[in-house]
Amino acid sequence: MKKAFQALAILALSSGVALASTPVEIMAPIDHIYSPKGFDSNDNTEVIIEGYLPNLCHKAPNSEVKIEGNKINIKVTALRYHPSNPFCPEAIVPFVETVKVGLLDKGNYDIVVNGKSLYEKRGQIEVAEATSNSVDEHVYANVEYVQKQADSREIVLKGYNPSDCFVLDEVNVVDNGKDVYSILPKMKQISDFCPMKLVPFSYKMEVPNNLKQDRVLLHVRAMNGLSVNSLFHNAK
Repeated sequence: MKKAFQALAILALSSGVALASTPVEIMAPIDHIYSPKGFDSNDNTEVIIEGYLPNLCHKAPNSEVKIEGNKINIKVTALRYHPSNPFCPEAIVPFVETVKVGLLDKGNYDIVVNGKSLYEKRGQIEVAEATSNSVDEHVYANVEYVQKQADSREIVLKGYNPSDCFVLDEVNVVDNGKDVYSILPKMKQISDFCPMKLVPFSYKMEVPNNLKQDRVLLHVRAMNGLSVNSLFHNAK
């Protein structure tokens, strides 16, 4: 009888451990949708989502996109482990998720994130008509990181270009009138001979002061259709 009781206790404990270690997919809490300006019908359009995980029981934000006409439905989920998991301390974890929407026709699109849930957010994005057949009309610097300083509008774009035959031509900045600065570090080719050679760079620039939001997104276009996205405290 005693052995049978011990066996049942071990089985119950094992079931509890299994439950604690098996994650469940849930809708992630969403704070804000950022819609960068500057995408056209030949670009892979991106939408940037700001949200948070309630504690360290939640892992790995993931996004899915479904397009229906001029409506972009985005589902952002996270894996939630049982609270009895010993690796679940109470700590809110903010995240910024870059959602690859893909090629879109010219037009205005409505965005719905985590629709029909407690965390539903809505936004809009405009896609312009392309003026060329290439995916990127310009070659952008291979930016990997945005260095920021507290109480300063100066930032540094850092990364590695794949060859020394490209140099920085200009950095253009456009905004969406609300909460995003799109930063376009355009390169120019100075030689036909382009040996593969990683060349580090640091490009300093000052963030404009056109937007009124206390916090804005820096959306930096990068090489090969990529981007680097970083939140910026827009102190006046």
